[in-house]
Amino acid sequence: MTNSPPKQPTPVYRAQLRWQPIVVVLIIAMIWGGNMALVKLAIRDITPLFMAAIRSLVAAICLCIWMKAKGLALFPSGRIIFHGIVAGLLFGFEFGLIFVGLKYTLASRGSVILYVAPFAAAIGAHFFLADDRFNRYKGVGLVLAFGGIIVLFLKDLGTFSFQALPGDILFLIAGVAWGGTTVYIKKYLAWRADPLQVLFFQLLFSAPFLFGLSLVFEAQVVTGFSPLTAFSMFYQCIIVAFLSYLAWFVLVSRYPVSLLHAFSFFTPVFGVIISGILILGEPIGANLVLALMMVSAGMVLVNYRP
Repeated sequence: MTNSPPKQPTPVYRAQLRWQPIVVVLIIAMIWGGNMALVKLAIRDITPLFMAAIRSLVAAICLCIWMKAKGLALFPSGRIIFHGIVAGLLFGFEFGLIFVGLKYTLASRGSVILYVAPFAAAIGAHFFLADDRFNRYKGVGLVLAFGGIIVLFLKDLGTFSFQALPGDILFLIAGVAWGGTTVYIKKYLAWRADPLQVLFFQLLFSAPFLFGLSLVFEAQVVTGFSPLTAFSMFYQCIIVAFLSYLAWFVLVSRYPVSLLHAFSFFTPVFGVIISGILILGEPIGANLVLALMMVSAGMVLVNYRP
């Protein structure tokens, strides 16, 4: 039996975010930034694609249990399942591109190139979503924030080389796919399904895809397992894939994706703060301060309502 689509409530603030969603999306960016450091620690024992597959599978099982407890249907209709499969495959495709791209290019270069995602989300939302139009304030704000990311990783970008070009291209495609996936979910799933269902589809259908990529590209997937690796996997599965992704999809269902994606520029900044300063004890550099100022100023412009 096909459930009728729930009536989409009209958002109160369509053109800008108020302080409540901004606080939530900044916390999410902080969680994702910390995830970068913990993945680096666990990658010594578990290969990255296999790690991503385990993360999706464990988080999907947790969501399944929670949805059953709430009496929420896992697969409400054929149309929703179709869009869920597409979203899940896109999610796995992004991770596959990123991890394969790391074999050819520097992680710092990839981190910069990946953040074409907010531009892709803003442009895609302009053409495919109602009430989420691109304007000059968003454009200037995105460019300013992207400049902040370049400043953050400037000394580690290296020089252009044809050997790194395949990896750069893979990261570019991954960034466009990330922004496009958010727009796709907003257009076809956000108003048809509960955020729990949307996240469940993305995790469930990405897991076998990631396991397949791991089988093709990775040899010995597990070489050890330490308490630090165990904590990293808990953080990735429960804190990131389960809780923070759920909060993200709740926001996607309520607010313009162009604004939400723009705030993801804070993720690499928080990642440098957490991994470099809090974990490794490195001093705060001028590039980090400048990057934080540029990203913050960019978000003020992006969220500005004429």
